[in-house]
Amino acid sequence: MTVPDALAIRFLFASIGCLAAGGAVWGVLALARRHLAALGMQRSPWMLGQVVIAATFIVLMLPPGQQSHMLPVFEVDLSAATAAAVAAPAQATATPGAANTLAQSRSWLSWTASGWMLAYIGGLLWMLARLNQGQRALNRLLSGGARLPSEAALPATIEVDAPIPPMLVGPFRPRLLLPLSLRAIDPVQRDLIVAHELTHWRRGDLWWLAACALLQALCWFNPAMRLLRERLSWAQELGCDRDVLRGRPQVQRKAYAAALVAQLRCQYQAAPSAALAFGALKPDTLAARVALIRTPALDQHAARARFVGLVTLALVFAANLALQPALAWNDAPDTLDCTVMLDAATGAVLVEEGRCDVRTTPASIFNIAVSLMGFDAGILQDAHAPALPFKPGYADWQPSWRATTDPTSWIRNSTVWYAQQVTSTLGERGVQDYVARFNYGNQDLTGGVDIAWIASSLQVSPREQAAFLRKVANRELPVSAHAFDMTAQLLHLPTLPDGWQVYGKTGTASGRWRDGAEDPGRALGWFVGWATKDGRTVVFARQTLGPRDPDRAAGPLLKERFLRALPGRLATL
Repeated sequence: MTVPDALAIRFLFASIGCLAAGGAVWGVLALARRHLAALGMQRSPWMLGQVVIAATFIVLMLPPGQQSHMLPVFEVDLSAATAAAVAAPAQATATPGAANTLAQSRSWLSWTASGWMLAYIGGLLWMLARLNQGQRALNRLLSGGARLPSEAALPATIEVDAPIPPMLVGPFRPRLLLPLSLRAIDPVQRDLIVAHELTHWRRGDLWWLAACALLQALCWFNPAMRLLRERLSWAQELGCDRDVLRGRPQVQRKAYAAALVAQLRCQYQAAPSAALAFGALKPDTLAARVALIRTPALDQHAARARFVGLVTLALVFAANLALQPALAWNDAPDTLDCTVMLDAATGAVLVEEGRCDVRTTPASIFNIAVSLMGFDAGILQDAHAPALPFKPGYADWQPSWRATTDPTSWIRNSTVWYAQQVTSTLGERGVQDYVARFNYGNQDLTGGVDIAWIASSLQVSPREQAAFLRKVANRELPVSAHAFDMTAQLLHLPTLPDGWQVYGKTGTASGRWRDGAEDPGRALGWFVGWATKDGRTVVFARQTLGPRDPDRAAGPLLKERFLRALPGRLATL
């Protein structure tokens, strides 16, 4: 699976998680408002509800820190037919194989995710265009109006001959836009209407509106964002009503209610719905606002309502994070497909394709590190010493393991019990010291010094493996020259047709899901190493996780395919 496909699938599941979070936030706030009516007058819960939804959307798009665990299976060496295939021209097979792999990786989920991402981008552009259209409509109104005298500390006042409501336009350059028809109503009522709009300015409501517009554009597909924005606008209007009327006698409250009715009579055209402006008065909310103006008792519960709203949203957001593994895409096993190649001299990344930052079990590619440890510590002497006999109780998953084994046959057959003899002799402290000095993967040996690399406590990503191999190829690790010489000798493969000398090791493991259940239909394959020619060295790490081949182990099969294409790839680097 390609990187764009992986990102698109993660985005799809993040969108689903965003919808789930929206339903939870709206449901909880609506329930809280039913039992505490004063919550409807508070801005913060309705704004923070949108923040929670958008934050959940963003969090679910972050890549997971670690891939599902892998358990090892046996490995086999390349056959003679494989060696012959390596010597064949790369051009004969590389392109068809790549095309077939690409075709197989494009699952229905990939197509669905890609389609949704395109639809999301289209919706986002539409929202931004709608916002721009609304602002342009306001600018036309402003350009055709006449500026009225106003205090320097207050927003500029523009009067226009248009059937619009009074509105505050901003937020970067706030201006008060008044219709000419406002002069026809009672001066006291007119002053109260203007005071209401200026209260929006003093409370910073335009900035809240701008933040709300950006959040709604980000999560335009989530209906809960629209509902929350409507409740926020309602709370902002009620808040301004409350602040304007605070301390005023009942007669002025009645005048204020009459002013709202008079404003509605003069209003034939509302503010553009996507514009950053306040002022539209909706007939369906007028009666409720007038009722609250006449009975301000809800103010007494404002602090409690705000506290309840904030605590409720904090709990909902915590629940969203706790449910992240269920809402987010947990990187299904078929998403692991990485090729990373580095220039050994400079460390420059020459190729990085696929997901190369996910840690998995190293399986038998860890034998490269074990070889360096063993030769450096003197446990291993040369390519054929020590030769250790097989004993009952040793791992015998492969028939070739039930025989006397030396370093050469150990690397060739990936004989687990031979590596275990080396690590057991070194002891936990010795192996841990080497792993730390090598800076190998997560350096976690809690799975056991003789099985950590095949029981998934020790994990490494392709990027980390390539960085480790660069140090091996450059002889930059704190081990003896003999350890470098003998490890390279054990890893040496047949020379490629164009003269590149290749050193490499395979690894194979079977997949396990996060719940511990094995996925028998898939296998993890590794092939890592370096290639040298004419003084230049290129380090590579190749990893796949795909359908298990019933006749071949994943690592050697990946090695065969990679080596076929390697001459052509090296020629282009």
